[in-house]
Amino acid sequence: MSLDIARRAGQDRSFAEVAVLIEHAHEIALCAHTAPDGDALGSALGLSRAISKRWPDKVVVNLLADDKDIPAIYRFLPGSDGFVRAAGYAGTPDLFICVDLSLSGRLADAEPIRLRARRTAVFDHHPSTDVFWDAGVVRSDAAAAGIIVEEFIEYLGIGLDAEMATCLFCAIMTDTGRFQYQNADAESFCVTARLVEAGASPSDVALAVYQSDRLSYLHLEAKVMGRISTFADGKIAYSYATLADIGDAGVDVNECDGLVDVVRRVAGAEIVLFLKQISPTQVRGNLRAKVDWDISRIAHEMGGGGHKAASGFTFDGDIDEALSAALPKIRALLDSGETA
Repeated sequence: MSLDIARRAGQDRSFAEVAVLIEHAHEIALCAHTAPDGDALGSALGLSRAISKRWPDKVVVNLLADDKDIPAIYRFLPGSDGFVRAAGYAGTPDLFICVDLSLSGRLADAEPIRLRARRTAVFDHHPSTDVFWDAGVVRSDAAAAGIIVEEFIEYLGIGLDAEMATCLFCAIMTDTGRFQYQNADAESFCVTARLVEAGASPSDVALAVYQSDRLSYLHLEAKVMGRISTFADGKIAYSYATLADIGDAGVDVNECDGLVDVVRRVAGAEIVLFLKQISPTQVRGNLRAKVDWDISRIAHEMGGGGHKAASGFTFDGDIDEALSAALPKIRALLDSGETA
């Protein structure tokens, strides 16, 4: 299954505009959002490799938006050792490509680079109303940014190699929750079929991302599992990890986003919340909906954003304060009966 003819034509026109920007650029910087996940990293790596293959004369740099190392579970990705921290990059690129984000504020240290770049392009699947780019594709109906990147590569006629395919498969696998989330649609399966055909190994990606946890991480997961609470007749489930929990486990805070899936396992839960403390005065929240609730509304109210079924926010305060702010909003959404 592919996009209908009219939507495909519109996307192809946008792809053509991006290709022109690439053609006229010599130095190209790609960057995903701060605290990058599998989709952000996999999409950026797949796209940069495709650009270098199609235009070998270009200087292509993959940037990290903040000063953190990439999570250990993604270091198996081909090219992952070549990322450059934005804070240490002094260049002025001809083209800056945002990957897996269309909100410039999430570029962190890379935002000054985007501002001094001559042109900007975007590949993203998050809802956006603030258009700051010269060309790009933003499709909130795409399961992952990796979907759009793969279709751009297909549009350009670049043959996928195993390394590109591995990166993009990781992007789609992680953003669909191992193809378990509501966004795992026919398009995502069609694209991943092409990636597997090109050399991506689902078992190898799953082994690296989901089956290679350190024992200390599993102990942290067990602690989060032991704290799960439910209310509203079991329709709401939540848990949390404190800064001390994360520190004691020796786990980087950016590696903890998958813990929301521990809470998501609760039978009968329709909306789940996982909170992780990232500093003494700040908490990051992950929201997931297992049925048709639009939890992005809650994330927006909390200063964040995302998709209807998967959203997040950052809260100034401690765990108790974050729970006190978020849980009534979740309950109000359930009581309203207004599904997505």
